[in-house]
Amino acid sequence: MNGLSIVIIGLSITSSWGNGHATTYRSLVRALARRGHDVLFLERDVPWYANSRDLPRPPYGRTRLYQDLPQLEREFSAAVARADLTIVGSYVPEGVRVGRWVIETARKGLTAFYDIDTPVTVAKLDRGDEEYLSADLVPLYDLYLSFTGGPLLARLAREYGARQPLPFYCSVDPEMYFPEPAAGRRWDLGYLGTYSADRQSALERLMLAVAEGLPERRFAVAGPQYPNDIAWPRNVARIEHLAPGDHRRFYNAQRFTLNLTRREMVRAGWSPSVRLFEAAASGTPIISDWWEGLDRLFRPGRDILIARDTADVARFLRDLPEERRRAIGHAGRQRVLSAHTSMHRAAELERYVGATAPRRPARAAAPSANRGATPARTHPLTIVAHKA
Repeated sequence: MNGLSIVIIGLSITSSWGNGHATTYRSLVRALARRGHDVLFLERDVPWYANSRDLPRPPYGRTRLYQDLPQLEREFSAAVARADLTIVGSYVPEGVRVGRWVIETARKGLTAFYDIDTPVTVAKLDRGDEEYLSADLVPLYDLYLSFTGGPLLARLAREYGARQPLPFYCSVDPEMYFPEPAAGRRWDLGYLGTYSADRQSALERLMLAVAEGLPERRFAVAGPQYPNDIAWPRNVARIEHLAPGDHRRFYNAQRFTLNLTRREMVRAGWSPSVRLFEAAASGTPIISDWWEGLDRLFRPGRDILIARDTADVARFLRDLPEERRRAIGHAGRQRVLSAHTSMHRAAELERYVGATAPRRPARAAAPSANRGATPARTHPLTIVAHKA
């Protein structure tokens, strides 16, 4: 495919603090740029990311910060108008207004919503929460790119009128994530993830309880925003924040790494996180909680280990032969390299765009945020024909 002009309006690419979006966007934009596409990434300049930018000037594509919606419209309308594809990501500040503006402005090219939080987004839509996407906008996007696959995509089409809901999983850059045998193993089991209340019980069951029962073993938890009142076992090291450049070394310093999934993602299934792919690409054997669809991405017992309780994790740490541990790590890495690199995702996006453009119907103008129009509210089970 000839080089495309792509505009992405996403949560963040410059700061990975407290979010998994940045690493996802970095690997995707880098791959798209390498494949000859012109990519402009637009990010809202907010204080919490301004104070913790670990990649303030990404060396691939072009990144621009904007202060507010008027500046976005004033300075980047021309770029969106001439783009072949404009993508709006989940959790973008004022995402509904941004989406309406994009759909109004992108008269030439395709528009897409990239949902890196699909089960959370659908739960929000079900209860009328329009933090960054509204029900009336879903069918106005030409593509709905979802990091969740499986049955939830059919529900987006059936109940919300998504025109083309498509699986678009997270990915990993294999040049950044690979085995480093010389790094040395510091921990028997590690976990990398921002604090989430709905993951905490799983962390306590599959990590902290294991640490208490195996005091001779060493553990580590890396990530920000954990409450101060958590009682960490003495053999659990705490790392407040790791920049993406340090993730590979962290994974390689573990005998096993733990993958935990948020409650909404477990319920929906088919929701692999970027951390899952990062760890696998690093060659570190993964112990994961279970969710529907996991066995379609990895082969349990061969590429990944599944733990349902504390005893499972303890057994893996104590009893799994070293040769098999290494074999699982190697198989997991090969699985990711065969289907889940950033180059795979970039090629996938090209196919989606190529298949969509010839069939694209004329798009009705979206309700304008500037005109002050208030879109009609619809019941979550109602499909509104003009939405796309």
